[in-house]
Amino acid sequence: MEKIKTKPRLSFWQIWNMSFGFLGIQFGFALQNANASRILQTFGADVHHLSWFWLVAPITGMIIQPIIGHFSDKTWNRLGRRRPYFLAGAILTATALILMPNAPQFAGYIAPMFIGGGLLMIMDASINISMEPFRALVGDKLPEEQHTLGFSMQTLLIGIGAVIGSWLPYILSNWLGVSNEADKGIVPPNVIWSFYTGAVVLISTIIWTVVTTKEYPPEFYETDTEEVKEKKKFKIPVTMLQLLVVQFFSWFALFSMWVYTTPAVAREFFNVTDPSLPAYQEAGDWVGILFGIYNGVSAVIALSLPKIAAKVGRKMTHAIALSIGGLSFLSFAVIPSANLLWIPMIGVGIAWGSILAMPYAMLASSIPAKKMGVFMGLFNMSITIPQIVNGVFSGLMLKYWFNDNPINSIYFAGILMILGAASTFFVKENAKIKLDKQF
Repeated sequence: MEKIKTKPRLSFWQIWNMSFGFLGIQFGFALQNANASRILQTFGADVHHLSWFWLVAPITGMIIQPIIGHFSDKTWNRLGRRRPYFLAGAILTATALILMPNAPQFAGYIAPMFIGGGLLMIMDASINISMEPFRALVGDKLPEEQHTLGFSMQTLLIGIGAVIGSWLPYILSNWLGVSNEADKGIVPPNVIWSFYTGAVVLISTIIWTVVTTKEYPPEFYETDTEEVKEKKKFKIPVTMLQLLVVQFFSWFALFSMWVYTTPAVAREFFNVTDPSLPAYQEAGDWVGILFGIYNGVSAVIALSLPKIAAKVGRKMTHAIALSIGGLSFLSFAVIPSANLLWIPMIGVGIAWGSILAMPYAMLASSIPAKKMGVFMGLFNMSITIPQIVNGVFSGLMLKYWFNDNPINSIYFAGILMILGAASTFFVKENAKIKLDKQF
């Protein structure tokens, strides 16, 4: 079988089309992040147990992504190797988006919160089915010199999808007159219609990518069985081990933000803890706006980070970003009103943009190219494990350490972000690659 050594350069719009489905995926993911705690509390979940429900996200990601990556590498049919997984994941995710806010309608002998938790698990698994092949498609389709543009395009579309998805419940309620009130145990109409819209957007954008993007035939890809069978010593780079500490602090903090921001904002700024009250739903809508802001900022900052890193170094860039994020979480203590919470969200967005980029940039130069996939797969556990630890213990921490006040979980996230910034300076980078050339 002949090996094709070069891939043709693609135009801007070809890269846009192949990445467009990511907008829909992130649209649905943002709806989940901003509203899952709110929905589960509406169904009767105790605030101390929220993190347990959220455990399904990192666990399914840790299991599903490597499996889907393995099988999509070996798949080929009329749609190609990656596109079948785009479609399957989109259909399953859209179904979960439609069903989750309607869990009470399906409750017979099982409490709605457990049905909602089950649908949250299905939604996470389904999103991962679509997400992993999208990452791989950049490597499949683009020559090396266009990889940065490909991932930057995905970052841009992720940001757009996240902003719209996070803001939609607020827009429907405050601009279009859709009610954000409902009887106890029922999800408000503005959230229900947001999830319906998310399902339509997800399916539509995925179909756009499937229709407009063609994959190369199997013979295009290298099939060097000798190279695959080559046995070499497997040694984890020191850089990866040092980054695990940075990642643990960062992702533990992020998970706390996703789980506890809604109950924290509702209690501290809207003076309400009962999810059945209109004020709590207003707080949930506002948190969606705040999450949209940090996602939008991250999309912008992600395009600027390489230039900043070229001047001050990747470690310093990441340390500064994490410090800004940590101080932003701590600033919740001095923000006088909910209307000003957008200010710390800018700082959180800066940290989030760096977290999505800088650790991978520091790691990539320290691992062998032939084992890139293996090491990146292992490195994904630096994201999932801290979230799992958080999910298991943060509810207990809230009860016994934080006086049952979720805002203290946000402050703790700020402290961890700053510790992550400090631990960044202990990471030993590979000095062989110059930043100006890499980026």
